[in-house]
Amino acid sequence: MQLRYIGESFGVDGLTNGKIYEAWVEDNDYYRVVDDSGEDYLYDKINPRPLDGSSPGGRWEIVEK
Repeated sequence: MQLRYIGESFGVDGLTNGKIYEAWVEDNDYYRVVDDSGEDYLYDKINPRPLDGSSPGGRWEIVEK
């Protein structure tokens, strides 16, 4: 599936506002997303954000299922 991240960009290797990412549903609460690092990580489905709280995060928009 493809997701567009809408929100504050964070980290050099995190998520960028408006960028489309490849993703898979991991479970009810998380997507597994190939982020700007090129690696896949778990991100919250409701409010994807860094774990250290350095950004308020954002939301996902489904581009393609």
